[in-house]
Parts: sequence; structure tokens; C-alpha cells
Amino acid sequence: MKKDLFALKGTICYSKNQKELVFHKDSYVVCENGLCAGVFSQLPEEYKSIPVEDMGDRLIIPGFTDLHLHAPQYAYRGTGMDLELLDWLNTITFPQEARYADLDYAKKAYSIFVDDLKHSFTTRACIFATLHRPATELLMDMLEESGLATMVGKVNMDRNGAPELQEESAQASAQDTRQWLEESKGRYDHTYPILTPRFTPSCTDELMTELGKIQREYHIPVQSHLSENFGEIAWVKELCPTSRFYGDAYDMFGLFGGACPTIMAHCVHSTDEEIQTIKDQGVYIAHCPESNTDIASGIAPIRRYLDLGLHVGLGTDVAGGFSLSMFRAIADTIQVSKLRWRLMDQSQAPVTLEEAFYMATIGGGSFFGKVGSFEKGYEFDAMILDDAGIRHPQEISTRDRLERLVYLSDDRNLVGKYVQGRKVI
Repeated sequence: MKKDLFALKGTICYSKNQKELVFHKDSYVVCENGLCAGVFSQLPEEYKSIPVEDMGDRLIIPGFTDLHLHAPQYAYRGTGMDLELLDWLNTITFPQEARYADLDYAKKAYSIFVDDLKHSFTTRACIFATLHRPATELLMDMLEESGLATMVGKVNMDRNGAPELQEESAQASAQDTRQWLEESKGRYDHTYPILTPRFTPSCTDELMTELGKIQREYHIPVQSHLSENFGEIAWVKELCPTSRFYGDAYDMFGLFGGACPTIMAHCVHSTDEEIQTIKDQGVYIAHCPESNTDIASGIAPIRRYLDLGLHVGLGTDVAGGFSLSMFRAIADTIQVSKLRWRLMDQSQAPVTLEEAFYMATIGGGSFFGKVGSFEKGYEFDAMILDDAGIRHPQEISTRDRLERLVYLSDDRNLVGKYVQGRKVI
């Protein structure tokens, strides 16, 4: 079999660990059969004759993973930002998501979302669709064609939705989910299903029991929401009075880590017991600082989570968040951590650039496997960034160049993107 073998040359940056960035100026990163073969100041003899794309002094960084966003909500991002979570869901989200029962509308809306995601600072994403199976399959088809690597979930909800956005019964929801999973088998190369109970208030115990069975049968990961908002947490306690904490309402059905790979978005107000369970069972936290600000949920204690060794990645949470930019998510992570430190707990140091960059790359990418680095053996996800338009009169370091891109970049700075070794743009 012919090897897919090439190199990119430029100024290469990636995380050595959670605390350190490494920079290699005028160097090569080699891709071999979709995997990183290493970073070299000079190409080794076995790679001397391979194709090289010389990017000059442009920055080459690993791709970013967005651990949490809602594809159907992209159409109304920036709307209702003066509402809190539950009011926002009932007033805007549920009525708008109901429109995806119409495949013509879904095609129009998802075409915009997928095109913008393709041209954003994202190479991988974990995505909520809606409860509509045909529209979810349409979204998956479009994402597959885009070249991105994604996990997509057909949402499950059988209570507390709008009249037009709620499945008839737990059994109907489970049956539709099974049909979706069967129809997805063998259909995609880099688009994967992920089980998606919207959140506990939307799913009866009967439905959660069925989803637990489906997870064990199909061995697929799970994504949902956790401890985002005080009103939501109180509602969960009312609906699930036997649960010890919010996460326990998933755990009692086998949908909270352990043998079930799990992403929980937000974790703004997690209790000590919930945090310990997250750690013990390897649950991933999708930190969504922009959304937590917009919907007035609060500031998650990310410093504590990092110091405890939890798996933490970043999410844009469109349309609770209004921007697809993962650079924006990095900047927001740093900024809100400073507010938490200053206003709430001065024992919790702010998050650094190095830590936030790690969360955007390896932190979230590791949910997909060996993703988010240029170390040998990692899947080859790369972005090429041109910062020449961000002008400055002084000499600046490579780290300063990266930091300025975090705060000052837009999509025009992205001039190349590779996912699993495939050139996407």
C-alpha cells in the first residue's frame, strides 16, 4: 500500500505537557499514513525525498478539539443572551430546534454550520444534533464530506420539552436511537455516533434505563450537561430525589464514565462528591467559559480541576456561546479564571496560556485517542496560521506570536488545515 507521506515546514508549536509549550523554528513535522512521525530540525535520511510544503515562518500548531457544541443552535447564535439557561431553552432553543423536523430547513441551516466549522480553528468536535433522526443523519453526511473528524449525537428527550420538541415515549426515543445507530454502521470514515441524552430534566428514568442498555450494547461514548446552573441543579434534585448529586442521576444508569467514555459539559457548580466521582470514573469536563458567561451560569473552578488531574477540554457551546473560535475559548478560559481568582477564591490561581492551549489540544483531543500533539504516534491534525497581518514594530518571541493569535486572530489567519493527515483547507 502506498504510504501517505509528507512534511510541513515552518515554526512548529505544541504542548510538551500541561505547563509547557515547545517551539521549533524552521523545522519539519512529518505525516506518515495519517500519523505524526516526529518533529525535526533537519529531515532524517529516510524522509529526504518526501514532499515538503514550506510555510516559511508561519506557525504550525495541532488542531483544536471542541468538546461541546450544538449544531442546530448555530442558526440563532447571538440571540437571547439576556436570558438564563432554563428560560433561554424554553423561549428560544426548543422552538427553534423543532424546525429541524423539516429536512429542507435542516439542510439550509446545517450547510451554513458545517461550512463555517470547516473554516474555523477546529479540527475535531463533539456535536449535539436534535432528536430528529433524518436531520441528524443529514448532518453526519455533511460533516463526513467536510473532512473534519467529529462525534455527533441524535438528542434524546421524552419530557419537559416544547410540545413540538419531545419524543412520544421513552420506548419511541430508544427505538429511534437504535435505528440511527444501525443506519450509521459502516457509513462513515471519520464521523462517529455519540449517545446524547440532552440532560436529566429532559429524560425520564425509563429512557435513561434504555440508553444505558444501548450504550452497553453498542459500546459508544456519551455526552450531556452537568451542574451548569443553580435552577437546573435544583430541578434535577426534584426530578431525581434519590440521586446523591446531579452526576449520580447519570451514574445510576451506567452513563457516567468508567466503562462508558463520557463528556459532561460545564460542571460550574459541581459538589465535592460529584468532583470525586468525575475523577474516579474518568469523566471528561467540557469547559465552556463563553456560554457560562452569556447565560449567567457562573465560573467553573478549572484551576481546581486541573490540579486534581481531571480530564478537561474546551467547548464553544454554540449557541450558549456565540463564537465557533477555539482561540476565543482559550482567551475566555484565561480571562474568567482571573475573575474567579480575584472575586471568588484567591487560592485558585488563574489559568495560564500554556494550560488553556493544552486543554484545547491534548486535553479535549485525548477523548478521540492520541490527538492534539505532534509527538510521534499522534494522529496528524494540524493548522497553519499566518499572523503577518497582526503588525508590530518590535521583535517578539514565538510565544508572544501565539498569544497574540489567541486574542487577535480571526478565520483569515487560518491558511491550512489537516485532519488525520487529510488536507481539509
